[in-house]
Amino acid sequence: MASFFPLFFSFFAFLQLLSLIHARNISDSSTTHFSHDLYHSSGNLLKEIKALVGRHPERLTIETMKAQNKGYYADIVVVTYSQSRKDIDDSSKFRILLSFGQHGRELITTELALQLLLAITEEKLIPNVDQSSLNSTLEKVVLKVVPIENWNGRKRVEAGDVCERRNGRGVDLNRNWSVDWGKKEKDYDPHEENPGTAPFSEPETQIMRKLSKSFDPHVWINVHSGMEVTCLHNLFCNTIKIVMRTFSCSDTYQGLAMHELDARTLSVLVSFASVVHSQALFMPYDHKNTTPGGLATQVMKSMLNDVNHLHCKDRCLVGSGGGSVGYLAHGTATDYMYDVMKVPMAFTFEIYGDKAASSKDCFRMFNPVDLTTFNRVINDWCSAFFSIFKASPRWMDVVRSNSSLADLDKLVSIDEYLDGYLIERSSRYGKRMEVLDLGMQEIRTYFRLFLLSSVLLMFMFCSRISKSKYAAIRPIVSAVSL
Repeated sequence: MASFFPLFFSFFAFLQLLSLIHARNISDSSTTHFSHDLYHSSGNLLKEIKALVGRHPERLTIETMKAQNKGYYADIVVVTYSQSRKDIDDSSKFRILLSFGQHGRELITTELALQLLLAITEEKLIPNVDQSSLNSTLEKVVLKVVPIENWNGRKRVEAGDVCERRNGRGVDLNRNWSVDWGKKEKDYDPHEENPGTAPFSEPETQIMRKLSKSFDPHVWINVHSGMEVTCLHNLFCNTIKIVMRTFSCSDTYQGLAMHELDARTLSVLVSFASVVHSQALFMPYDHKNTTPGGLATQVMKSMLNDVNHLHCKDRCLVGSGGGSVGYLAHGTATDYMYDVMKVPMAFTFEIYGDKAASSKDCFRMFNPVDLTTFNRVINDWCSAFFSIFKASPRWMDVVRSNSSLADLDKLVSIDEYLDGYLIERSSRYGKRMEVLDLGMQEIRTYFRLFLLSSVLLMFMFCSRISKSKYAAIRPIVSAVSL
């Protein structure tokens, strides 16, 4: 009986491998191209936005910010919303800064920016959203929207390079900020994460820094897509390497580049997609696997947990960017906004990811390709943003309230708890654990990773045995060519 379970897991993994590799090979035979039926070109998107501003001059304004560095030029369009234009500079208003399209291949984020602008001007109705309540909320805020932060990179995508995330001269704009800039992890890929020659070497990040300084937002949200693929790659890549070394299977994959190895092993990993999430609500930090301390951290977590429950049905990953996805990112915009600009609530949202997409099909990985999914993503996240617009001033009042400080100071984040447990166990006693659910989520995740590793180990072991038996019975073939 004891030997049954290893055999069962091995057989299950083998069947999964065969079926998924077959499906993956079929999908690899073709890739999805830029869909003009669902997505605007950057030029048409800008035309739509300018026309929208023209129809609502009392509530919307538009400006183009420019910068250049060593002959490389960048423009960023910024749309400002306020119920009345005279309120734009009103310091009593709650200020929110949203950035979309920081990576060129993430087209769905820029479509969300357009639809969000249509919704707040009442030209688009979002299901299950009370328009009168939304209007009441919008009276209290000034909103700045960057529809496409990376125009030059987006043009490269539209020209056919649908995997491009960097700007027009090959720099990742979300690695070009100054907080922990330039540090490279072991899995660093210059084609994905080139940080530039120095912090703020890129005109795009220079513009965004200038914008954040002048606007001084209370909330910053950097909107991305495609986290599913990133998580699969980074969470499991090292596990695969260990499995290969353990069973000396490197000869099986001799001559394969790492990204080719990932494409094969990804077929197995997709069957365990419940380990990771396709949507996420991240807070600082990205460059380390902890969250900031203090009251603001508890407020950010509480707000994200509310959004997760209301709009993600508790399926979004919530936590620090660096501590949640299995890799660290250095020089990111959100870490800079929080640490340097002192934005009280700084977030990164991952709004979509296709876990079943081929590793070669970048467009499908990062963007919905059917109308039903497209509309669902747009409507769900517009609704989520409206909840944030409504809740964030209230949470900001909590931060400012001295009466709440004593109660919230008793709370401890999961990162602080683990640090206290490992370093000084006595420091955690007397504190309430409001993060019990998050802790259980982390435990379940690690348990699933353990099961995944066990299955992969058993599969490699059985494959090795099968290979040895085949070699033993294989007839001798003459090496002389006929």
